[in-house]
Amino acid sequence: MDAAARSSDERAADLWFGTSSWSAKGWVGPFYPSGTKPGDFLTHYARRYRTVEADVTYYRVPDRRLVAGWSAKLPEGFRMAAKFPRTIAHGGEAAQPDGARVMTGARARADTDAFLAGMAHLGAKRGPLLLQFPYFNRTAFSGVVPFLERLDAYLETLPRDIAVAVEVRNGNWIAPPLLDLLRARNAALALVDLDYLPHPDELARRLGGLDLLLTANFGYVRLIGDRKATEALTTTFDRTVIDRAPQLERWAVLIETLATRLADIYVFANNHFAGHGPATIDALAARLAHARGADDPDTSAAS
Repeated sequence: MDAAARSSDERAADLWFGTSSWSAKGWVGPFYPSGTKPGDFLTHYARRYRTVEADVTYYRVPDRRLVAGWSAKLPEGFRMAAKFPRTIAHGGEAAQPDGARVMTGARARADTDAFLAGMAHLGAKRGPLLLQFPYFNRTAFSGVVPFLERLDAYLETLPRDIAVAVEVRNGNWIAPPLLDLLRARNAALALVDLDYLPHPDELARRLGGLDLLLTANFGYVRLIGDRKATEALTTTFDRTVIDRAPQLERWAVLIETLATRLADIYVFANNHFAGHGPATIDALAARLAHARGADDPDTSAAS
């Protein structure tokens, strides 16, 4: 790492480490104390990390009571990220996305309003909200142009005080038209590690520079991995089953570079990345702590 880039802590982004969801039952024992009940998972989680990505909101529009319950379990300074419901990003509950209903129509509008109203009950604990899009074939969208038109119109309807990240799984769509649109809306391109997408540092080389991938004043990183490969080895997610050390080292280098350009970077590890989300995020945090010359990774809610 260039010495000038590490010369001052003021120039380094605040790194928010967490996992994608907190509800895996297989974490009881390896991560949660033995005997921990599901209703107490989030309380214990928040003693270890200071951010989490709520996956449940993709499948269920959270109401005020649910979100208020989450908030009561989270300490001050914690930030909960959450996915927009699949009725918006996927166009419904069917296995295949319905392009005619993605981000448009009465259901998408009603669920958007309900989702935002629910998440508002987090107050200062609300982190970025993620539009996680699936891979769209030509049945859903004939190409990138109609998708971008729909995305731009949808982002226009969202309140300006909400931090939004956008995950696109059509690799060839991650190009200047999409990036320019996101930049104009101050929406972050989610940088993901997914088996069928090019790594962000490869994208940066193709496009002519890392700065072109930075479309907001915060960063959003998701370590997803290869679901089929991981589930062939475990479905309990209680331990690491795939050695991802080289990938984590690659991410550590990239995030340390991003940290000189952004104010905040949220980094979430999925169980499917290596088998156990907490072990993955801890390993990555340790690498970054070493790069910054710290003795211990800064992941705790108390930090």
